[in-house]
Amino acid sequence: MTALTPPATAAHAAPPARTARLARLWRGRPEDAPWVRPAFLGLLAVTTALYLWNLSASGYANSFYSAAVQAGGESWKAFFFGSLDAANAITVDKPPAALWPMALSVRLFGLGSWQILLPEVLMGVGTVAVLYAAVRRRFGAGAGLIAGTVLALTPVAALMFRFNNPDALLALLMTVAVYGVLRALERAEGAVKWLVLAGVAFGFAFLTKTLQAFLILPPLALVYAVCAPARPLRRLGQLGLAGLALIVSGGWWVALVELWPAASRPYIGGSQNNSFLELTFGYNGLGRINGNEVGSVGGGGRGGGQGGGWGETGVLRMFNDSVGGQISWLLPAALLLLLAGLVVTRRAPRTDTARAAFLVWGGALLMTMGVFSFMAGIFHEYYTVALAPYLAALIGMGAAVLWEERTRFAASAGLAAAVGVTAWWGWTLLGRTPDHLPWLRWTVLVAGAVAALGLLVAGRVDRRLGLAAAGLGLAAGLAGPFAYTLETLSTGHQGSIVTAGPSGAGFGGRGPGGGGPRMDGGDGGRNGGTQPPNGFPGGGQPQGGQMQPPGGQSQGGQMQPPNGQSQGGPGQPSTGRTGQAPTGQMPGGFGERGGMGGGGGMGGLLNGASVGAEAKAKLLQDADAYTWAAAAVGAQNAASYQLATEKPVMAIGGFNGSDPSPTLAQFKRYVAEGKIHYFIGSGGGGTEGGMGGTGGPGGGAGSSSEISAWVQENFTAVTVGSATFYDLTSEK
Repeated sequence: MTALTPPATAAHAAPPARTARLARLWRGRPEDAPWVRPAFLGLLAVTTALYLWNLSASGYANSFYSAAVQAGGESWKAFFFGSLDAANAITVDKPPAALWPMALSVRLFGLGSWQILLPEVLMGVGTVAVLYAAVRRRFGAGAGLIAGTVLALTPVAALMFRFNNPDALLALLMTVAVYGVLRALERAEGAVKWLVLAGVAFGFAFLTKTLQAFLILPPLALVYAVCAPARPLRRLGQLGLAGLALIVSGGWWVALVELWPAASRPYIGGSQNNSFLELTFGYNGLGRINGNEVGSVGGGGRGGGQGGGWGETGVLRMFNDSVGGQISWLLPAALLLLLAGLVVTRRAPRTDTARAAFLVWGGALLMTMGVFSFMAGIFHEYYTVALAPYLAALIGMGAAVLWEERTRFAASAGLAAAVGVTAWWGWTLLGRTPDHLPWLRWTVLVAGAVAALGLLVAGRVDRRLGLAAAGLGLAAGLAGPFAYTLETLSTGHQGSIVTAGPSGAGFGGRGPGGGGPRMDGGDGGRNGGTQPPNGFPGGGQPQGGQMQPPGGQSQGGQMQPPNGQSQGGPGQPSTGRTGQAPTGQMPGGFGERGGMGGGGGMGGLLNGASVGAEAKAKLLQDADAYTWAAAAVGAQNAASYQLATEKPVMAIGGFNGSDPSPTLAQFKRYVAEGKIHYFIGSGGGGTEGGMGGTGGPGGGAGSSSEISAWVQENFTAVTVGSATFYDLTSEK
């Protein structure tokens, strides 16, 4: 006879549901060891603290996106379209999903550095959490913690999860997509809901960075089609539902934009025909692969092995002087552990989830690496943050699998090889920045060698010695990226092209031409300081100093937050690599002819102008009487003045100054209707009243040059601080 559990008495009443939930939050699963959940929460807490530290040093970070965030915080229409200004003249050159969390934050809490960058930090912490959950389900909590730690301490991840480019949200959504596919692979029942989750993640990733979202789609779909525990036709049907979820979640915004009358919406920035589809498949799509990016810097790349002017392409691109210090510290080990994981699971059944996980994460890593390595179009070092979750997962999974098999010589040799090659590669990367912690280089090499020997010998016979060797090996492998990450966290970053780590770890402000000039006064690394091919259209003399938030003053060439203080606490001026050139001519032979808007050339194209108090006061005078307080060629220049005044500033020609928006006829109509108060010319040093002959940072002959010439001919130039203004309400 089965005994019945007596009802709970008052003295032994069940704990309240809320208390039980809190206990579960701290304790985790009943089957977990007591240390598991506290360790996971500790990982998230430390990651949060690291990423929040010194956050406001970057000010408005990339002012191009910050201006769009400010506009979205003022106007729901600008929020929906991703407009650069609240008057909706033109959009950013990406879909707007990455802007939405930041714009909501600004709408709720006001404009400021923390309000813009805090959502990015939360995305980083969320990515670590999702990665941990994905890895620990099959490989254990230890593997999940290793994966999460590797991700958090990857230099380029620490950079981009504190920066306002779209890459932070993209990395989070890609990790969620992989998690959904892995959950769907566990069993046939309930697979659809997880595949739909993955499809929705892919859809919103498309609305974050267009076709880059689909790089890992082929390997994930192929692995599911082959390895899922269901009949073949059912697998295909489930993938079809996931595809439908992708189309709906990513296509609703595209359909609305394409159907919206062009006359009542902003121009689609980055396109030449005011079409988001053209932007998707051209400038942001195939152009990134073949280098033929009409409307981009220089009007398109050269293709071939020169990477379209954006660095040498090839299988070793992820390891070169420019990219290596950003992402590749544990990349050789990840590739070795991927191979080892596939060897260990080679005889497993078709539906084995461990092998499927290696195929999913490994396929995502190899596909993304392959495209990044050979794409001939625009490529920046920070793109490699997309690799970080895949790489980190393989490190955690591979280490766990080989540790379980460590009594076998092949497994212990595999662990030793992974630790040894990581120590050697860390030694190599640290040698590229010899002035940064010179003692660390040899410490990493020696510690890694000792750990590898310990894993090969002692780890097979004594578990405690093996754990000690494994811990030493992990510490040696993470020491280099941790040092670079700390340097990244301690430094402010502004502009369009940013790199992690100490000076020399990446080319930073490299433009077309491979090495290219760094924008922080450095020489671009070992191969830097070279002139871009054919020069930069609209080349000019960038202004000294760096972009500052409203009310800030540029001091000694460094960014100063509003009122001289960091937002959110006592601040110090940023002293880091920001992508801004020093006062004077750009290195590498850039011309002295003044471009449009804050200096033109690389400075005006890639970084914001320095807005002085006099210029700010002039723009704010009667600003509410106009649709746009001013207009400037190039989005970064317009963004700086918009962020300083929080008033709409029209970005003529979009980011590069080369988009045909507005046309000269449209601009003349706006002026005749009294909608634009000022036209902002170059920041001094230019000829002909500060008007550059090419019409803008990225433009050649076109709308921006025509507008520039017309303004110069019909309106009088007035120097305001370091800028040249034209009052469009008063003709000559």
